[in-house]
Amino acid sequence: MKKIILTDKAPRPIGPYSQGIKCGNFLFISGQIPIVPETGEIVSGGIKEQTEQVMNNIKAILMEAGFSLENVVMVTVFLRDLSLFHEFNETYAKFFEKKPPTRTTVEVSNLPKGSLLEVNAIAYKE
Repeated sequence: MKKIILTDKAPRPIGPYSQGIKCGNFLFISGQIPIVPETGEIVSGGIKEQTEQVMNNIKAILMEAGFSLENVVMVTVFLRDLSLFHEFNETYAKFFEKKPPTRTTVEVSNLPKGSLLEVNAIAYKE
């Protein structure tokens, strides 16, 4: 059975999708862009600030579902510009210091609201 996950500590969906879906031992988190939940706006700053906001949004959804970053097994990253990869990776690494998940990173031509990145995640908890 699937359970919809929704928290005010992450951006509300801006379309017909859920922040997260818990299905059995898995949690599927929709792509998150660097929206500040309180304002609905993209966080100010560059790729480091945007990465931190995205990861905090993912962390909030995980926590709402009773998961943590340690439960994340797969991440997909969409960057508008792969030349930002090094700076992105420095910030991202702080969230997964031990046993990082698998990851795919691709460059895309555009993202919602002009965001520099979008990240989705899959978590598993026994």
